[in-house]
Amino acid sequence: MVAVGGGFITATGVAGRVAPSKRQYHTGLAPGELSETVFLCGDPARAGRVAGLFDDVTISRTHREFITHTGSWKGIPLSVMSTGIGPDNTEIAVIEISRIAKNPTLIRMGSCGALRKDVRTGDLIITSGAVRLENTSTFFVHEGYPAMAHYEVLMALIGAAGRQKGDFHVGLTATAPGFFGAQCRDVEGFPLRNPGLIDELARQGVLNYEMETSTLFTLASLRGYRAGAICAVYAHRPSGRFIADKDIPEAEGRCIRAGMDAARILWEMDAVKKSGKKRFWTPDQRI
Repeated sequence: MVAVGGGFITATGVAGRVAPSKRQYHTGLAPGELSETVFLCGDPARAGRVAGLFDDVTISRTHREFITHTGSWKGIPLSVMSTGIGPDNTEIAVIEISRIAKNPTLIRMGSCGALRKDVRTGDLIITSGAVRLENTSTFFVHEGYPAMAHYEVLMALIGAAGRQKGDFHVGLTATAPGFFGAQCRDVEGFPLRNPGLIDELARQGVLNYEMETSTLFTLASLRGYRAGAICAVYAHRPSGRFIADKDIPEAEGRCIRAGMDAARILWEMDAVKKSGKKRFWTPDQRI
């Protein structure tokens, strides 16, 4: 299926159009243009780099900051979508995906800032749960609602990251609604309300700051979707250091490769569950 203007060409080669109510307002996507496994990343250029690793790309669609490529890799149907920055954009992406995909698995591939001294730039962080500092999710759930990764995606990401060179960490993430004040960056002329928040979060065992994951996890949980997140560390907040430009491609590449390999592991998990007529994957079901 290949995108053609506002419509698409089906597998039979017949050009067709989708009713306006079916094509989504922000992402520009329609039913049939998205796989059931979707990688989410903030940077539109990263979405292109992910798609560049696919074996084939059958649909590419750009609308606003949402750039989506759908294709396959190792026989697995995959999509990657750029969401832009922040929890509000993540809300749009998840909800519009929910309207055109039956039961998607959503894996965020992002960048982040480490809050603890023992985490280095270039490391990978896999989120087990997220502190909801943003308020986008509070329009759907109570403030105490947990933002948790789905255990199957979490296990797949851990397995995939373990096959990559370099260190990775698993734990809690804090999702902020902004980049400067919300992440305690001291900018001249803009006094911080809570300048000690980074130290407070670090004392509570939070590994990193970013801007999307808690909204993703909360909305995915509401709909019963699997979701997970893996981020490359670009900033080390305790020391104020930022990753060297020359090291970004390798760190991002490790993050992308781990996310894609996690999709492969999940595909194998699902096959094992199906063959055993099981609803959930457990470690005794070998893949």
